[in-house]
Amino acid sequence: MPISAIMRPPFVKWMASGLVILLVAGIFILLNPFNHADAQGPGEGMPQGPMPVSVEVIGTQDVRIWKDFPGRLTAVEWAAIRPQVSGRITEILFEDGQHVEQGDVLFVIDPRPYEAALSQARAALQAAQSNHKLADTEYKRAQELIKTNAISQRIVDERRSRFNFVLAEINGAKATLEQAEIDLDYAHVKAPISGRVSRAEITLGNVIESGPNAPVVTTIVADKEIYVDFEVDEQTYLTNIREQARSQEDEAKIPVQVILRGDKDHAIDGFIHAFDNRINPASGTIRARAVLQNDDGILLSGMFAKVRLGSAEAARHLLVGQKAIGTDQDRRFVYVVNNDNVIEYRQVELGDRAGQSRVVLSGLQEGEKVVSQGIMMIRPGMKVKPMEGNSMGMDVEKESP
Repeated sequence: MPISAIMRPPFVKWMASGLVILLVAGIFILLNPFNHADAQGPGEGMPQGPMPVSVEVIGTQDVRIWKDFPGRLTAVEWAAIRPQVSGRITEILFEDGQHVEQGDVLFVIDPRPYEAALSQARAALQAAQSNHKLADTEYKRAQELIKTNAISQRIVDERRSRFNFVLAEINGAKATLEQAEIDLDYAHVKAPISGRVSRAEITLGNVIESGPNAPVVTTIVADKEIYVDFEVDEQTYLTNIREQARSQEDEAKIPVQVILRGDKDHAIDGFIHAFDNRINPASGTIRARAVLQNDDGILLSGMFAKVRLGSAEAARHLLVGQKAIGTDQDRRFVYVVNNDNVIEYRQVELGDRAGQSRVVLSGLQEGEKVVSQGIMMIRPGMKVKPMEGNSMGMDVEKESP
């Protein structure tokens, strides 16, 4: 057997062992933390000292309490337009969805029959007035002749009766003329209120009938103002409204904010219009109505909205930011930074919302510092570096001692 064949296995083993040793040594050098510390210099590498956290100092403020309720927009004024005379529609003078003013003509019902009736009524009145003039003259003459016994009393009575009859004819002719004028005016169907008109339900050329079964030809909804109706629970009404607003004038100053579905960034301001006169015993709520300005016409009757009802007056409350509050099953807690800058777990009882804060009923005292953001990153007992400001490491206003 050749010598080279005999020596190959030990040589291969030696080479393999050497490569393994070099590989392990290289990994050790790369992962050695002391070499990294030396390379980076002092103060670099892993964070040194307590973790910085953003805190807020608990204090009291004069705030208005807001409560949220579901609501529905309803029209301040609404009118269903029905014909008051019969006839054929000859004109439609509006576009679907157009804004109309009170008194604008919407439809024209063929006015010719009513114009003819008006002319006939005027002629009848003129005839009655002419007869009245003759009857008046004859009656006065009879009154003079009876003084000399030139005529009998029977003739005087007949002429007085004729005078009274013609006078009644005049009154009847005036009433007929007035009715003819009204009918002619009704032939021009007008808007009874200002607002946004719906579509024409009856098209041009159709004959419509007046009376109890007259069809609705269109509708108008007032659009300059709009109501929002909602239900307020009894407790809120007693504590936030009734205790502070003693008159209807005070109630009219209570602010309301309305947020439409899908438009959370834009609140529409308004004020209370009125509360109902009783509590509904079945639901334990009272009906409330607020009024909103709608100059741009974007609010439509029937819309669903979230109604934020403010308390009648601002009051002083102890507050904590929403982001500082954590949830532990059915309990609420905050992390308090004590005098040694150590985190403490504190269970709190919270009340109503006030903007981006909550009213603190118990668990905190004025002047205490709580972690305002990033509560998921800390645990009770941690040593921290409190920073008063908006957020940890961002726009910090000042460092706490």
